[in-house]
Order: sequence, then structure tokens, then C-alpha cells
Amino acid sequence: MATNKHAMIRYQALDRCFSNWARNFYIEDLIEACNKALYDYTGDEKSSIQRRQIFNDISFMESAAGWDIPLDRLKDGKRVYYRYSDKNFTINNQPLSKAELDQLKEATYTLARFKGVPSFEWVEEIISKLEDKFQLVGNSASVIDFEQNIYLKGLEYLSPLFNSIVNKQCLRVTYRNFKGEDFVWDIHPYYIKQYNTRWFLFALNEKYQSITNIPLDRIEDCVPIGLRYKPTDIDFNDYFDDVIGVTIPRDASVEKIKLKFSPHRFSYITSKPLHGSMKSIDKDNCIFSINVIPNNELISLILSFGSDVEVLEPISLREEIAKIVKENYKKYFAVQKGCIAEVDFCTVN
Repeated sequence: MATNKHAMIRYQALDRCFSNWARNFYIEDLIEACNKALYDYTGDEKSSIQRRQIFNDISFMESAAGWDIPLDRLKDGKRVYYRYSDKNFTINNQPLSKAELDQLKEATYTLARFKGVPSFEWVEEIISKLEDKFQLVGNSASVIDFEQNIYLKGLEYLSPLFNSIVNKQCLRVTYRNFKGEDFVWDIHPYYIKQYNTRWFLFALNEKYQSITNIPLDRIEDCVPIGLRYKPTDIDFNDYFDDVIGVTIPRDASVEKIKLKFSPHRFSYITSKPLHGSMKSIDKDNCIFSINVIPNNELISLILSFGSDVEVLEPISLREEIAKIVKENYKKYFAVQKGCIAEVDFCTVN
């Protein structure tokens, strides 16, 4: 039963109306009930359901693809009201269809990838309950995998941080940087994101009054505090649109990055774009452009292609990459005595 979230909200609202024998629900009442349910979920007053949508929903619920609901259409003068012929019927008590069982089985396979990860011990219990309740045949062989590092520090904070975000609970975190220096911050947690197998917490830092990106593997301590929680209007689904990775430098702006790839990398880059804004601007010379805010993750990504990529623009990024390449070259090749200019690299014979 392929349905979207809004459709399920409407079906549940209609189910409650049809089950309520204490009141007659006419088409206008059904529309009102669905609109109220959708507003409670979305908070959007502009979204409204039309009569045709309600009739389509009823047809689906009565079909074999739906729930085969036993719906009566009862006349009240010239008007018609709707209710279940079986007073005890509800779509919530109906068995899952084969398609739904297959989807649920796929979901358990996906959840199984979190087994053994700290803070996700509850996954095994949920999987066991799902398999028992719906007679799902367990699959001992792994059929899907995600990149993860179960040895990464800080994974034990995933569950507490998730709960703090949901419950709007402020926290006091002790953050240790790579120099071994500790910082204690009071934060308002908003969002958790994974990038390159690491987890990052995004929160309003009470000290700086700005969004702080905190890697979980750098957290030394995390405790709830009684500070009043400040909600945010940031949409984190869009927050990272202009960057690669998770770092958004302060006062930085989007720049057009031009990259030239080697021919044998062309098909790879075409099939796996570096960013949603990526465009091919010179197919013959394998030149692409992306519009992003330059950050450390972008630099790391560019360097990961080795000699297969050249930064053409902007000059500032090209020079930064060149500087890193130069330093790496020095590490791998001895500089021969007699070389004067920094750009001269002379390997030992």
C-alpha cells in the first residue's frame, strides 16, 4: 500500500469519523476533520482538502489495495452521512498487506545495520518484537550495509543528544579540541548529522550566540541543565545546501569552483556528482563547476582525487591546494642540495 504521509493522516482522520456512531459525518464534516488533522501535523493553514480528494480517499479505503472498509452511505433527507456498518471496525486493526510486510521486512534489515553500535542497543529489541508480532522471517545474512565506524568515540552520546533535541533540553558539554584544550559550553541542541562516518551536533552556543558544530568524538562530557531552551527557525534540510560536508565558515559566501578532471575520471564524476550544483561546462576538456562555500571538506575531497583533478578557479582555492601539494611533495622527496627557489623540487639521484 504505497501512500505518503499526508494521505495516511487523511485516512486516519476518516477512520475516526467512520468509527464514531455518536455523530453523523457528512462530506463537509469529513473535509473539516481531514483539514484539522493536516493542520495539526503541518501547521500550515493554507493547505486544504477538496471534496474530490475525500471521495478519492474513500474509494481507496474501500478497495482491496486499501482496507476493504465496510462503509455505509446513509441518507438524511437530501444529504448523505458516512459510517462503518461494523461498529467495531477500524483500519488500525487490519492485518498488513503483503506489500506492507515486505516493506517492514526491508526496514528491519536496515535497522539491523545498527546492531552493536553504542546507544543503539534498543534496535535489537525492536527487531525481535517486529519479527515476532508480524511473523517476519529473520535474515541472518546481511543484505545491506552502511559505512560506519563502531570504534569512533562519542557514539554513546547519540541517544542522549537525540532525546535532548526532541525534548528541547539544554545541555552543558565539555568539548576537547585536537590540541587537548577543554571548553565548557551551554548549548541549545537542534540537529545531528553524519558525514564521512563521523557524527556532528549542531547547537546554539550560549556563549557565542551562534550555531556551533560539535563533533561527537570530541565531547568529553554532556549533562542536562535548567537553562530555558531557545527554539530555532533554521531548516536544517536546507542548511547544508551550499557546502560539501558540515562546516559553514563564518562570513563566507558561495563561490563558483571550476575543476578540470582527467578523462578517465569523467564518467565517474558524471555518475557521482560532487554537489547538487555541479554542471559540465566544457565536456571536451572535462571541466565542471560547482557553486559552494569553500571549506575544509571541499579541500579534502579535491585532494582525494590526487593528480586526476586540477582547480582552475578561484585562484585563492587553487593556491591553497598548490600549497598543500607542495608540502606533501617535500615529505616524499628529498630536496637536493643546491636548489634555491621554493618551486624547484630536485629529487636525490
